[in-house]
Amino acid sequence: MDWNLATVFESVTDAIGDRTALVCGETRRSWVEFDDRAARLASALAGAGLGAGSKVAQYLYNSNEYSEGVYATFKLRAVPVNVNYRYTEDELLYLLDNSDAEALIFHGSLAHQVAKVIDRAPRLKIAIQVDDGSPHLTAGFSGGAEREAGRGAERYEELIAANDPMARIDRSGDDLYFLYTGGTTGMPKGVMWRHEDLFGTLAESVYPLYGQTMPENSRDAGTRAAAIVASGVNTVHLPGSPLMHGTGAFTSFQALFTGGTVVSLTERSFDPHEMWTTVARERVTQMAIVGDAFCKPMLAALRDAEASDEPYDTSSLGLVISSGVMWSSEAKGELMQRAGCFCLDSLGSSEGVGFGNSMSTPGAETPTAKFTIGGNAAVLLDDGTPVAPGSGEIGVLALGGHIPLGYYKDEVKSAGTFRVMGGVRYSVPGDFAQVEADGTITLLGRGSVCINSGGEKIFPEEVEEAVKLQPGVADCLCVGLPDERFGEVVTAVVTPAVGATLDGATLEAGLGGLARFKHPRRWVFIDEVLRSPNGKADYKLAKQAALDA
Repeated sequence: MDWNLATVFESVTDAIGDRTALVCGETRRSWVEFDDRAARLASALAGAGLGAGSKVAQYLYNSNEYSEGVYATFKLRAVPVNVNYRYTEDELLYLLDNSDAEALIFHGSLAHQVAKVIDRAPRLKIAIQVDDGSPHLTAGFSGGAEREAGRGAERYEELIAANDPMARIDRSGDDLYFLYTGGTTGMPKGVMWRHEDLFGTLAESVYPLYGQTMPENSRDAGTRAAAIVASGVNTVHLPGSPLMHGTGAFTSFQALFTGGTVVSLTERSFDPHEMWTTVARERVTQMAIVGDAFCKPMLAALRDAEASDEPYDTSSLGLVISSGVMWSSEAKGELMQRAGCFCLDSLGSSEGVGFGNSMSTPGAETPTAKFTIGGNAAVLLDDGTPVAPGSGEIGVLALGGHIPLGYYKDEVKSAGTFRVMGGVRYSVPGDFAQVEADGTITLLGRGSVCINSGGEKIFPEEVEEAVKLQPGVADCLCVGLPDERFGEVVTAVVTPAVGATLDGATLEAGLGGLARFKHPRRWVFIDEVLRSPNGKADYKLAKQAALDA
């Protein structure tokens, strides 16, 4: 199938153009407006010398402009590049250079970082500032880029107003989308997704839910979206996690495929009270989060509202989706009880979607880290042999079917992750699992952060989940520190809840269900939660905090 995301969105626009596509605060965009603004931005990028294959970096918070920028890039057959909005000078410059970015779209509040690198990114031709009330970036390029020396950033809204919409063009399923990994254990790597593979893996799990078959081609997607809308389905999706993270981006794409609406929060840091207020105001039907890092503050906000006799209206919310980290059964159970929703725990990564999933319904939550394996997934031993159910053997999760091409400009790491096993090309990001007797899988964790203590392999996620269940624990990451006797010992870096006083002996006493050799031998307590904005663990910072302590 020659599926292309820009052509898919254009088809949806033609079918249901007057419906709402984007919402952020008081700003609402219909599908026709979404398409028109993206086409005008695409014209501006083309006028700056960009074309098919050019890389467009998005250094943005969640916003309507984020979605417009991605769509505009797709229209041009260029390649969107996600940039973590927490990146500072060196990290930003690395990503712009590594991705070969020719354009940078950024929020004004991030201009102080852009100013430090704008003259040092060798291929950058245009910088576009989204107005958020911050001073405009007037410093520009002094040389090396194909544009006027000294000229500052272009103004986003002025570009849209000044350019006519770019005419629609033929595109290919081979066009690319880059998703840079979080870089929690190394430098970020750009995962290269073909449009055909990305649409194929995301859409095949959505259309059947609404009684629709996969579109025959990109221009057939509007027919499917119109049929879904005509059936009475009104998908209103809220990505609580950042759009620069795979969970937020991919679930938003899925909502747009079906003619739905994507709602962005306005606060720059996660505010659960804003989230629940937005759920009620916009009648949100589904949202995307990243595990307990989001779910626990959401639960606290629900409890606070109930205690004040002003509970939030969650009656529209049907589904909460999480991916990327562990999501505890206790948190899922309380969320379903308080919000009346279902919880879908999707086992995926930047390198693949569809390793497995776990659906919990009110009163029947599934255990933490327990998943039904995906149709194209397998748990394999080193020689490519499938792990036998109930054997107790540990294997690596592998995914076939629609998977990425590899990592941009890194053939060595691409060969290590995307490999042929038993005649099948798989994505193997490095997550380990066991296959239970009933065929379900238990996720153990990422091998790159596995701790080797006295010859025993300990996956930190399992220990972290046990620690986080203790009273007074807001968060926990576990790392291995050097030890003369055992090689490494498990060290727990714990963030106490507000007002809580913790000590290692008390927490140790609550780990009776965990094998003794997995217990932390050292405990470090810090105030900062060591996670990125997408909720993923930052093991580099956690290990440094443990070493410092």
